[in-house]
Amino acid sequence: MAFALAGVMISEASSAAQPIKLVAFGDSLTAGYGVGPADAFPVKLAAALKAKGRDVAISNAGVSGDTASGGADRVDWSVPEGTQGVILSLGANDMLRGVDPKTTRAALTRILDRLQARKISVMLAGMRAAPNLGLDYGKSFEKIYTDLASERGLTLYPFFLEGVAGDRSLNQTDGIHPNPKGVDVIVAGMLPKVEEFLDKIEAGRS
Repeated sequence: MAFALAGVMISEASSAAQPIKLVAFGDSLTAGYGVGPADAFPVKLAAALKAKGRDVAISNAGVSGDTASGGADRVDWSVPEGTQGVILSLGANDMLRGVDPKTTRAALTRILDRLQARKISVMLAGMRAAPNLGLDYGKSFEKIYTDLASERGLTLYPFFLEGVAGDRSLNQTDGIHPNPKGVDVIVAGMLPKVEEFLDKIEAGRS
C-alpha cells in the first residue's frame, strides 16, 4: 500500500524500514563523562545493536550533573519530535546528594507522563543507593524504579552500573564513572533488555 505526499509515492513498507530513533536520556553516565566521544554509552550501544542487525539511531541526551528534576525540566526539548523510544537513566545524582526519594519519584513520574503524552516508549535503567546512605534510604530509592516499571509496564534494567560499580579496573580514578572497558560491560549487560525494548517498539509500529 502507498500514499502520495507532495507528488511523491511513499510506501508503508519503506516507512517501516526507517531506523528506530532512540534517545539516551540521562546524566554523566549517559553523556560519557571522562571518556572519548566514541566510548560514550549511546555510541557503543548503537554499535552493539547494529552488530546484531538492529537498525537504530541513538541520540545522546545526557547532561553531566543532572538530577531527575533537571531532566523533567528539559525533557520536552531534549527529546526531539520523531523519537520512538527513550532509555531513561536518571537518579544517580539524586542519590549522591541524598535527595528525598519522593522528590526523585515525582520527577521521574513527570518525565514519564510527558513522554507518554507524546506516545514515546520508555525503557527505565535504574540506580542503586550507596550503602552509606542507610538501609531505609536505599530501599526507598531503589523501589522507585521497580514501582514505576511495574505500574506502567516498562522494560526495566534494574541497575545501570551492574557489573561495573565497585570494580576499580572498570572505573575512572573517581571510582564513579566507568572507563571505556566499563562502558563495554554496561552495554553487554543491558543489550538483551534493550533488544526486548526494541521488539516492543517494532510490534507497536507494525
